[in-house]
Amino acid sequence: MGWLRFLLLVLAARPLALFLTGADVTGRERLPLKGPAIVAANHSSHVDTLLLLAIFPSRAVARVRPVAAADYFLRDPVIGWFSRHVIGIVPVARLKAGAGEDVLAPARAALAAGDIVVVFPEGTRGDGDQLGRLKGGVARLAEAFPEAPVTPVWIQGAGRVLPKGEAIPAPLNCAVLVGEPLDWEGDRPAFMARLRAALLALKDQAPPLRWS
Repeated sequence: MGWLRFLLLVLAARPLALFLTGADVTGRERLPLKGPAIVAANHSSHVDTLLLLAIFPSRAVARVRPVAAADYFLRDPVIGWFSRHVIGIVPVARLKAGAGEDVLAPARAALAAGDIVVVFPEGTRGDGDQLGRLKGGVARLAEAFPEAPVTPVWIQGAGRVLPKGEAIPAPLNCAVLVGEPLDWEGDRPAFMARLRAALLALKDQAPPLRWS
């Protein structure tokens, strides 16, 4: 299944994502090429995941595992198969977060296996290109794996390609800005403040989108 996923990502998902978004990428060289590593991105569209998978080099893409809500992506057998075996999601039980369950256990297992885990700290798709409130799960992962760099990524324009609530994407240009990795320094609130500042700084650097 690993080879099937690799081929589908490189030969199908990547060309589709690039066609839909144009994908102007700044700082691609800062993306981690091996794990354990964490990529923390803003989230406005389901296109975000495909776009992130598309910009990783082929030698690293098989290790990229986006964290996703199990109640959404595993609700249907076909979508669930595609999500697990092609996108390679790390499913988390979003709706059981208040029941004492360690919802981050699958993400910890992926990091322990040497994967590159993609997290969307807002927890859900936001409103356009505005950064919402960040949840602290990414800090807990960074604390558990202090050797794992946390790379901030800002995605501009994906909400235009496939807005929340829409089912059919429209080809419109997006920009992806990759920032300098953040190290864990021992304090969760301080880490979250640094991450938010890094994401907003990348947002401020986003170039004008080429297709309207």
